[in-house]
Amino acid sequence: MKSSLLYAISVATVLPIFAIAETPKASHPDLSGVWSYAIDLPPAAIKKEVNGSAVIQKVNHGVTVASTPIKGALPSTPAPSYKPELQAKVKDLFDHESKTDQVFYCGKPGIPRIGPPRKIVQTKDEIIFFYEDISGDPYRIIPTDGRPHRKDADPTYYGDSVARWDGNTLVVDVTNFVEETWFGENGYFHSDAMHVTERLWRDGENLIYQVMVDDPKVLTAPWTMAPRVVKPSTEPLEESPKCVEADANRLVNNDHHGQR
Repeated sequence: MKSSLLYAISVATVLPIFAIAETPKASHPDLSGVWSYAIDLPPAAIKKEVNGSAVIQKVNHGVTVASTPIKGALPSTPAPSYKPELQAKVKDLFDHESKTDQVFYCGKPGIPRIGPPRKIVQTKDEIIFFYEDISGDPYRIIPTDGRPHRKDADPTYYGDSVARWDGNTLVVDVTNFVEETWFGENGYFHSDAMHVTERLWRDGENLIYQVMVDDPKVLTAPWTMAPRVVKPSTEPLEESPKCVEADANRLVNNDHHGQR
């Protein structure tokens, strides 16, 4: 009788331990890896004016706009919708891009113009994005543990980022930007109210990167860019050379840089 009682107590004590040990834990896809390089939307070709004639050079990149529907992608539109009174400003910035775009003069591209990260390191409570950019090879350390945005953060080129998981998709919420950057190549300026949401998930071996931009001071509605398909890369990250602007005085027309 005594031995049976001891056995019953032992089983009752051990069973909860096994139950806890066998409880499945939540897991997320691992986005870690080295990814192909591109800034914003890489064109299929670069068009340049030479003595009044157009010269087109084809460009191949490891980042492309999705040509077929991507599972998990949100509906997108080709261009953001600016308020009527600001549309002329956008056109003027684009028409004179080589003079108005600070990236021509070693300026930082900011988010989301810098595009998807070149390398991702994923840990339990944060995810780290590394980039290659001639303006200074930035990095971002993004918490994923549920903490809110910092209330005392100064505005920056790459904003203040926090992230969460929505199923298998990493959702990065970015606020608190300086106003000097564009969020796209075509003169897409913004205000200090810009709010960017980046979404990253895996599609087979590829990384999918999609961005939403909201800025109620300049846009009539939030803008969702078409998803980018980012291929894995075996090329290691390299330190970019020092950016020295020496071309402005040689410009003879309004060439667009297209892809830097």
